[in-house]
Amino acid sequence: MNSAVLRSGMLIVAGMAIIGLIDNFVFIIMREASLWQFHAFRTLLSLPLIWLVARFLKLATRPKRPWRVGLRSLVLAISMMLYFGSLPLMPIAQAGAGLFTAPIWVLVFSALLFGQRIGPRRLVAVAIGSLGVIAIMRPDAANFSVFTLMPVAAGAFYALANILARRWCADEPTLGVLAGSFAALGLVGAGAMLVLTLVPLHPDMADPAAFLMRGYAPPTPAFWWWTLVQAVGSLLAVGLATRAYQGADTSYVTIFEYSFLLFASFWGWQLNDQVVDMRGALGLALIIAAGAIAAYSAERRAAVS
Repeated sequence: MNSAVLRSGMLIVAGMAIIGLIDNFVFIIMREASLWQFHAFRTLLSLPLIWLVARFLKLATRPKRPWRVGLRSLVLAISMMLYFGSLPLMPIAQAGAGLFTAPIWVLVFSALLFGQRIGPRRLVAVAIGSLGVIAIMRPDAANFSVFTLMPVAAGAFYALANILARRWCADEPTLGVLAGSFAALGLVGAGAMLVLTLVPLHPDMADPAAFLMRGYAPPTPAFWWWTLVQAVGSLLAVGLATRAYQGADTSYVTIFEYSFLLFASFWGWQLNDQVVDMRGALGLALIIAAGAIAAYSAERRAAVS
């Protein structure tokens, strides 16, 4: 396999293994605070950690083109808000499957916005992966709601953020891009938390949608601990993913992110009793097959060139 693709793929898989575990802790955090407070406070913990790592390793953090890094960070922030907001409303494997419509969006955006030619093998890989996503998502017209579309919309914004990481931020310092991502999440979270604190919606606290509607709540020790765990794990995972997308073509690297579904399904089962049935297992198998086809396509292209 092309060495850049393989290296980036390994970074992605490592990052997905971390995220597949720590995202399950959001089910604990949602009992303590809102989505917005979680992101605002996680940023308060994350940015000093990034600064310490930069100082210790003597790495640059100042972006060369701040407006490009800022716009990419805002796009990623929208994606993550949609994804995390959907977690209380559906199993993590289902939310993750919606997020991982991203490879489909990568192809659409790459072709429409940047005129990139998409080869037949990658089209087949995405088609197979899409069938796997559909098997896990289980679209049902009778139970359809706007919340069903949240992880799919997250996938669209996530794809665009990943394309921008490669096309706009490839030569930017990784820690600078990482800091921008968390800063954008923190600003969006703080703004929404302020609005919902000043104009409370008073939702039923037993309603999972309350995670999206609450304002500020006094932080508990459990909230601080699990937010810190999320901050450290997210910094490492997002840093690995950012470096991966800076180093290789997005439409090849993104297929490795399907590994998240395996890790999320396993930890969802272990920690939250979210069992993947036969239909879900078939979906995961299709997704793995899509990854193998995409990897083979990358190798053949590298050999020809």
